[in-house]
Amino acid sequence: MDRLDNTIRPYAWGSTTAIPRLLGVEPTGEPQAEMWMGAHPGAPSRTPRGPLNEVIDKAPEGELGQRTVARFGPRLPFLLKILAAGAPLSLQVHPDLEQAKEGYADEERRGIPVDAPHRNYKDANHKPELICALTEFDGLCGFRAPDAAADLLAGLDVDSLKPYVDVLHAHPEDAALREVLTAVLSADPEEMTHTVTEAAAACARLGGAYAPYADIAHHYPGDPGVIAAMLLNHVRLQPGEALYLGAGVPHAYLSGLGVEIMANSDNVLRCGLTPKHVDVPELLRIVRFEASDPGVLRPEASADGEEVYETPIDEFRLSRYVVTEGAAPHDLTRATPQILLCTAGSVRAGDQVLAPGESVFVPAEDKAEVSGAGTVFRATVAA
Repeated sequence: MDRLDNTIRPYAWGSTTAIPRLLGVEPTGEPQAEMWMGAHPGAPSRTPRGPLNEVIDKAPEGELGQRTVARFGPRLPFLLKILAAGAPLSLQVHPDLEQAKEGYADEERRGIPVDAPHRNYKDANHKPELICALTEFDGLCGFRAPDAAADLLAGLDVDSLKPYVDVLHAHPEDAALREVLTAVLSADPEEMTHTVTEAAAACARLGGAYAPYADIAHHYPGDPGVIAAMLLNHVRLQPGEALYLGAGVPHAYLSGLGVEIMANSDNVLRCGLTPKHVDVPELLRIVRFEASDPGVLRPEASADGEEVYETPIDEFRLSRYVVTEGAAPHDLTRATPQILLCTAGSVRAGDQVLAPGESVFVPAEDKAEVSGAGTVFRATVAA
């Protein structure tokens, strides 16, 4: 197995303290948003044998195993991250696999450069993802029932929001959510800025269930995404709890530290809370306009002590082990590639001793045992 040297991405929304605290180092004063573990060409992990993407390129079947290459091609199909949100991320949604292939092919045909700011599809892959909280973690996930969203908006007593309230009460679920989100994102910018300003003041005054939206508005004053966010479920994860974000589900992370795993893709369509491009027609094609419960996941324990976060996709599988000093080692040898990440204590993985925030890549079929006293997350491919 190879110890990984990982890149930390300094996005503006990142916490200045959460990742340094996990790593046991002094903060730099700059935001540290994400630490990437994997073979994504944008920031591949470094190993003693070279960048992980290049290591895999030289011998894909040896590193990934025949089964993984046959199913997903000669690349690591997942990307693992530590994510530290100090401010809300953009409100966003991801396409399913068919939509991603169609969108990517269309933009290629139209000759839109892949790095163009108005480009929606960076690749032809979908991007399901899972976030597991290491600290208390706030997010938005999926639409509220229209009546519940109407009640939340009505409680602000803002005249310009009343037409949305009426639509949410009067129309069927799909039509109501679609019409209101379309109206919010297509409204006259000056009028919407005034509406958001009024709504933000009301949220700050009322507190309670409105407090998260007051904080969002503080970071994104006048952004129509503040109103769009109020259509979504607010969820607060406790450490060890997780959220799965499938295709078409609008979501945003608001604050906290977590372990995130996703299919290896950059495809994001934004709904707001961002200065970046918002393609309203394409967004409306991708969003699933249906109310849903956020579906908080808790790990399911197996007989060998592995705690698995079950998801319905194959590109990744996330689990964790809480190991105790003196207990027999856990044998993690597997026919698929793995990344092992320590998040607490001191964990021995093979001949490597991992402190919090440290990780290793384990090629397919390589012997892998963990022991010690701490918590280790295991990222791999579904069997």
